[in-house]
Amino acid sequence: MGLAAGLAGRLMPHLYIQEPLSSQQLKRLEEHKYSASGRSLLEPPMQVYWNWLVDKVPLWLAPNTITLGGLLLNVISTLILVCYCPAATEEAPFWTYLLCAIGLFVYQSLDAIDGKQARRTNSSSPLGEMFDHGCDSISIVFVSLGTIAAVRLGTLPGWMFFCCFVGMFMFYCAQWQTYVCGTLKFGMIDVTELQLSVTAMFLVTAFCGTALWDFEIPFTGLPMKTIALLGLIGGTVYSCSNYFRVIFNGGVGKNGSTVAGTSVLSPGLHIGLVLLLALMIYKKSATNLFLQNPCLYTLAFGFVSAKITIKLVIAHMTKSEISLQDTAFIGPGLLFFNQYFNSFIDEYIVLWLALVISLADLLRYCISVCLQIATHLRISVFRISTNQAAEQVEVIRCEGHHNNIA
Repeated sequence: MGLAAGLAGRLMPHLYIQEPLSSQQLKRLEEHKYSASGRSLLEPPMQVYWNWLVDKVPLWLAPNTITLGGLLLNVISTLILVCYCPAATEEAPFWTYLLCAIGLFVYQSLDAIDGKQARRTNSSSPLGEMFDHGCDSISIVFVSLGTIAAVRLGTLPGWMFFCCFVGMFMFYCAQWQTYVCGTLKFGMIDVTELQLSVTAMFLVTAFCGTALWDFEIPFTGLPMKTIALLGLIGGTVYSCSNYFRVIFNGGVGKNGSTVAGTSVLSPGLHIGLVLLLALMIYKKSATNLFLQNPCLYTLAFGFVSAKITIKLVIAHMTKSEISLQDTAFIGPGLLFFNQYFNSFIDEYIVLWLALVISLADLLRYCISVCLQIATHLRISVFRISTNQAAEQVEVIRCEGHHNNIA
């Protein structure tokens, strides 16, 4: 293992122009203590299932491998559905919705037990926390895509845009409040409830068809999909009110600042810029770029959102500032400037270019930061080593929380 770590360390300067974390950040990462509080509504009954499931997992299987396996199934099942519903107005074969339900439920299950597996195998590390939240930030993009396809939300363009981006915003805000107060706070309605609700929605669509969501509610003139939208709006208001209450109450740093001693409002610039660019390009497009290609559009901006969310997680763990200057904005910037110059290049081509650039930038960053942290801690990303770094875990008022931290 030492040889592998040394080899990775020698390869890093050649594979990447600059290591993503400084030596000071790595030092503070070693001192990081995971802290969480709260319990969601469905967690107690789900704990019984999670505890049963983790006992079936072999001890040689690394926690990060469990999480990545679940994410890949979630991503692949959603991409299959998207191939049938690129505009979110088509009806796909019933088995694609069923596959999405299975994929999301499996991801939720594996994501919930990776931390338990880490404690079973004494392989907890700060890398696991970063890896777990990183996978979640990517999964939320694909959950949004599956949702708009399952209820054919392309028939309501404005609400489709809202649905595509509100999940990314809420997950970013969850990490934002953690950056401010130093503790990951779970509400009564949280990610578990969201994932299980979307899983149920996939099952309903699989067995009843998408026509169900277009059925008119008696005496209202509104389609059934309005119920799903109202649930989403209610969950958004509830979650965001909790997040911003914590943020505006001030942080644990000096004079109410963040864990890094920065302004509690500073992380808002990053997600604000993503949403502003997405909205402006959507509204200004002469070819209705988002309406014609909602899935490609969401992926292009979703990968940007995933990267800045991961960087916020790392900023919290390393008690460091998060910079607004980031290569993640190259893709959206191309779309913006192409529109500014009257779309002298076909917007569809630029969208694909932005998607490829955003994905490549996300993968480059994730791989480099995982390798750097693993090398520094002398551990493997996807294997359990005998020289595993110990992570300090603090769970406030919630000893039974599933703590999805490997």
